[in-house]
Amino acid sequence: MKGLWLENNQLQLRTDIPIPKPPPGEALVRVLRAGICNTDLELLRGYYPYSGILGHEFVGVVEQGPENLLNQRVVGEINAVCGHCRFCRSKQPSHCENRTVLGIVNRHGAFAEYLCLPIENLHPVPENVPTEVATFTEPLAAALEIQQQVELGTNDRVLVVGDGKLGQIVAQTIALTGCELLVVGRHQDKLANLKARGIKTGLADTVTDRFFDISVECTGNPEGFAIARRALRSRGTLILKSTYAGNLSLDASSLVVDEITLIGSRCGPFAPALQLLATEQVDVQPLIHARYHLNEGLAAFKHAQSRGVLKVLLDISQ
Repeated sequence: MKGLWLENNQLQLRTDIPIPKPPPGEALVRVLRAGICNTDLELLRGYYPYSGILGHEFVGVVEQGPENLLNQRVVGEINAVCGHCRFCRSKQPSHCENRTVLGIVNRHGAFAEYLCLPIENLHPVPENVPTEVATFTEPLAAALEIQQQVELGTNDRVLVVGDGKLGQIVAQTIALTGCELLVVGRHQDKLANLKARGIKTGLADTVTDRFFDISVECTGNPEGFAIARRALRSRGTLILKSTYAGNLSLDASSLVVDEITLIGSRCGPFAPALQLLATEQVDVQPLIHARYHLNEGLAAFKHAQSRGVLKVLLDISQ
């Protein structure tokens, strides 16, 4: 089968990859569509020493698996877990000590014609959700994880830093809580997507220092972190949603003096994400900037790395 293979920080399109054989408890999924994520780009830059097929945002059709899922469109949670470590026993499977992660840690990913995932990871896609929209389920679930970690209410002042694809989705989900929300970024055209949905937006210089209760950093760069940090009042909460390829310098003393709560936020719940897409409470269509076939995968990655580009989708269908 064909697939985009990463090795030694070099990406190549291979045509000689064997079709995977699902082990017991897993399903074989024929991939229809997949999205290029910032994490994929960071892996290309050496964020984590991964070799294999990249990709973890996908929609596919089950070709081998339980009868109730056969020929059904599905999306999949990316952490394949052991079920018996301390985190699995305490119902925190995304932190399984023995996990593999689709296209990220010791498991081939979605930028190929087929993939395997545990059956328990798969979620049917509602009939009214288009395939390219459903491709956003994984990042939308990750955005919803914030609300699993921190309670947001109408009295909270919340800042989202970043107008990229992650910041856009995070902002739309947080806006549903009714909090006092401001989203800042560098690109007026991107911020316009959110402004059209009634979300308050601005450039970085509009942020008032020590004003916000909660700030969410979605840029993955030191400048974004600095904005998110200085925006917080004492005893505020700083949520990190981005992966960083390099080291991040910070003033640890100020975190202590201001008693700042620092929260890392990663994978989230798929069922409510699919529900938001099915009910059109979140609009991802404006985030799609380009579509490529898998055969054009290298060009797709080059496009995804361009400044100002939001989501680039890969058509994997044969």
